[in-house]
Amino acid sequence: MVPLSLTLVQCGKAPDPAALAANSQANVQANVQVVAKTNSQTSNARVASGDTFEDRFPAPQFRERFPSASESFLQRQMSDFSPKSAVQRQIPEQAPYKVASLEPQVPYKRPAREDLTTLVSMKSSAFPYFGNNPASDAPFLNISKGDRRGHRSYSGRVYWHDETYSDSRVLVHVPEHFDLRKPGVIVVFFHGNGATLERDVRDRQMVPKQVTDSGANAILLAPQMAVDAADSSAGKFWQPGGFKRFMEESATHLARLTGDPNSARAFANMPIVIVGYSGGFLPTAWSLEVGGISDRVRGVVLLDAVYGEMDKFASWIENHRSGFFVSAYTRYTARRDRELMSMLRQKGISVAEDMDGPLRPGSVVFVETGEGITHRDYVTRAWTRDPLKDVLVKMAATPSLALTRVASTKP
Repeated sequence: MVPLSLTLVQCGKAPDPAALAANSQANVQANVQVVAKTNSQTSNARVASGDTFEDRFPAPQFRERFPSASESFLQRQMSDFSPKSAVQRQIPEQAPYKVASLEPQVPYKRPAREDLTTLVSMKSSAFPYFGNNPASDAPFLNISKGDRRGHRSYSGRVYWHDETYSDSRVLVHVPEHFDLRKPGVIVVFFHGNGATLERDVRDRQMVPKQVTDSGANAILLAPQMAVDAADSSAGKFWQPGGFKRFMEESATHLARLTGDPNSARAFANMPIVIVGYSGGFLPTAWSLEVGGISDRVRGVVLLDAVYGEMDKFASWIENHRSGFFVSAYTRYTARRDRELMSMLRQKGISVAEDMDGPLRPGSVVFVETGEGITHRDYVTRAWTRDPLKDVLVKMAATPSLALTRVASTKP
């Protein structure tokens, strides 16, 4: 009766906020008294039957409502990306449907979605790796301590397999604007030494953001190399066909992540741009040399990364004149970049030394960056801010480098 009387009093005028607050408190107190009286009469019967409110509706635990501090990165299970039912797939995307509106029919519009950035474990990723080191033809895991195995790096430091070489995850980034129906490209990013996918590739180097901000119809794959270690080892990318197996497995995962398992073939034929930063030069060079799909590689971008393997880079440039090659460098790698430029000019290949001109098939560009540009920040600040974004913008804007699903090796 108390709520009813209050309601009748308020009829015919706008509710007063203070009165509403007071009434709400009064209602709560009155309801509590009624409920308490009722519960006291029935509590014995419910306890005896074991059918209390708490038994049927247990209160959620804190951990069930809020993630812990270690769950900051989006993790997905493959079941989250199961294909839609056959009935749903039979509906054409552009088929009209009737709605309750003034218009009799409206065209179907694809629902808006956000960027997808997640980690996916892949068998063909760089690690774990139990093969040989091609530099010495000796086992890569060349140190043991009890049941533990590890690798002694070139610097002499020992890194253990369970800490440094057991992470098979790959950072996958699909921008919200990506459209499989249009020509696209897959960007493969090999991070440098002392890096992790979350802390460095995603947050510090902002590689997924650069891909999205470029506006290019591109997808990002970034395999975890040696975890937070001063080691450039290429792992499975040392093996003949290793890069090809990685891209084939990636196509299957990308098809599931984008919601269409039948699109795996399109991803398997999509052209590739490889970006190697710092110690990422080693997996980049070996992927070009023995990866098995160098003809699909439409471009190579090295960010202060020519620490060696010049013969492999020169060979790919000479034999794939429909692709482009960009190397930006600081004083730390200047000597080797100049050596590579000399090798290419001796082969009759024209070399540009600035990024001011258009990016065309066959373009070979070396850019020296001046003082104040640090190696650590090179992925976000080289000849320009966000250099990866700049390359993708120029690639997408150049008619002769229009992104196609099937790369051609003809000039």
